[in-house]
Amino acid sequence: MYRGRFAPSPTGPLHFGSLVAAVGSYLEAKTHGGEWLVRIDDGDTPRNVPGAADDILRTLEAFGLGWDGAVLYQSEQVDAYLAAIEQLQAGGALYPCACSRREIADSAVQGIDGPVYPGTCRNGLPPTRPANAPRALRIRTQDAVMAFDDGVQGHITQDVEHAVGDFVVMRADGLTAYQLAVVVDDAAQGITNVVRGADLLDSTPRQIWLQQQLKVATPCYAHLPVALNAQGEKLSKQTHAVAIDRNQPVPELINALAFLHHAPPPELRNAEIGDLWEWALRNWRLARLPPVRGAVAYL
Repeated sequence: MYRGRFAPSPTGPLHFGSLVAAVGSYLEAKTHGGEWLVRIDDGDTPRNVPGAADDILRTLEAFGLGWDGAVLYQSEQVDAYLAAIEQLQAGGALYPCACSRREIADSAVQGIDGPVYPGTCRNGLPPTRPANAPRALRIRTQDAVMAFDDGVQGHITQDVEHAVGDFVVMRADGLTAYQLAVVVDDAAQGITNVVRGADLLDSTPRQIWLQQQLKVATPCYAHLPVALNAQGEKLSKQTHAVAIDRNQPVPELINALAFLHHAPPPELRNAEIGDLWEWALRNWRLARLPPVRGAVAYL
C-alpha cells in the first residue's frame, strides 16, 4: 500500500510553504488510495516552540487534512535512533569528530549545503584535540555516489563525499541529526513515498546512503517547488512567513492548489471545504508540476 507522510517541525505555526507541502503529499497519497501519516519532527528540542505542535494539528484539521493512524513524535523515538547508531558503529561506518564549525569552514571548500567536511577526524582524532572536547558522530561517505529518479525533478545524481563530505548523524550535544532521524522514522512507519519541498532535494542522497547502510527500504521521492517570497527567499519562520489563517481555509487552500498548478475553477471560490477537496482529488496529477525548485508565491 502507498504510504505517505507530512512531517512539520514545531518551530511555529504553519505558513503557506508548509501548506503547499501538506496539500501535495496528501493529494498524492489519497489519489493512489494510500495512507497519509503525520509526524511531528520535534527532535531538535532547542528549536521547538511550546504549543506549536498542537497548533499545527488543529490547523491541519481545519483544512480537512485528516491523517491516518496516530501522530508520531520524534522526541519519543530516541531509543530507535540509538539502535541505528549502534548498528552503524558495529559496521565501522561512524567515527567521532571534535572539529568546530569555524575549523571546518576555515579548511573546507564550499559544497551544496555549506562547507564540505575535509575529513580531519576520519582516521582518528588529531592529538591536538582536548580529551574532553565535545564529539559529534560522522558517517563515512567514500564512494557514496547516489542516484534516484524524482517524481517531479527527474533524474538526480550526487557524489555525496565531494558535495557534502562525511556528515553528522549525532550532534555533539547528543541530539540525533535530522538526516538519520528522518531515515529511521520513515523506515519504522513503512513510508513508501515521500512528497516534500525541493529545499530538501539535496538531502535525499544522504538519506539514501543511510538507508543503504542501515539496510532499510528507500521510498520513492517527489520534490515539489518551494514557495518563495518576493525577495526570492524560501517562505519560513526565519524569513517571517505569515501563518496561514485556519479560520479561512478555502482561500488559503485555493492559493496552495494554484501554486501547485491546479487552480480550481472560479465557481469554487465560495465552495465548502469538502467540495474543494472533492475537486482537487478528482483532478490531481503530479505530472502537471514543472521541474523547478522554487517559485514566487503571489499571495
